[in-house]
Amino acid sequence: MSDAVLVERDGGVVTLTLNRPEIRNAMDPDLTEAFSGAVDAIAADDSVRAVIVTGSGTAFCSGGDLSWIEPGPGADVIAIRAKMRAFYPRFLKVRDLDVPVIAAINGAAVGAGLCLAMACDIRIAAAGAKLSAPFTKLGMHPGMAATYLLTRLVGTARAAEMLFTSRSVTAEAAEGIGLVNRVVPAAELLDAAREMAAEIAACAPAPTRMVKRAIYLAERADMETMLEYEGLAQPITMGTADLVEGFAAFREKRPPDFTNR
Repeated sequence: MSDAVLVERDGGVVTLTLNRPEIRNAMDPDLTEAFSGAVDAIAADDSVRAVIVTGSGTAFCSGGDLSWIEPGPGADVIAIRAKMRAFYPRFLKVRDLDVPVIAAINGAAVGAGLCLAMACDIRIAAAGAKLSAPFTKLGMHPGMAATYLLTRLVGTARAAEMLFTSRSVTAEAAEGIGLVNRVVPAAELLDAAREMAAEIAACAPAPTRMVKRAIYLAERADMETMLEYEGLAQPITMGTADLVEGFAAFREKRPPDFTNR
């Protein structure tokens, strides 16, 4: 794996660290290829139970590398569209992983970098980190599903304010509007993310994967649809050895040892 993304494994938890601190982890071709490859490897490994995404240096991710996009007067709109439509999924595919993904936002999350954090299932931010979608201030329309992800996380009015003004928000303000789940001191960020990942990894893997699918299905479904889904999914998990183990561990007041994937 390229050193543009560092991959660390601890049991069932994989940590991906964007490792281009000299460019504030901007999404250049090397970082894009490395991140996409790392996510593909995780998707193919059913022993992974949780993932953490973070950045090295002072930033989580400063967004797309504009020099690679090559915008400006005379730009070939059709060619840029093709490039961007191919680029977005390389990072957004983290949302398609079956296992829960935690963004450990160690510093600035800007533009496409914020979109990467929003594509994760849970966000923990270091105190003092700033999050922004400064597309209109740069003279461009938002991309990388910014309008979709931000609206669903913070609601229409809050998303409109952030996107219209391009104003950044502090981690603390982001917590207040639901953009991040929790804010912790910077020195405790990775420990907090690892603790949560370990808590997730200790749960039964099969229902956890199915719950992740259910959460995002619920965004575009009604209650009857979700009752139908749950009526199918719950019986599947109730026919596993992990259910027997979970009940036994509860009765015996011990941690469960789940094995089903």
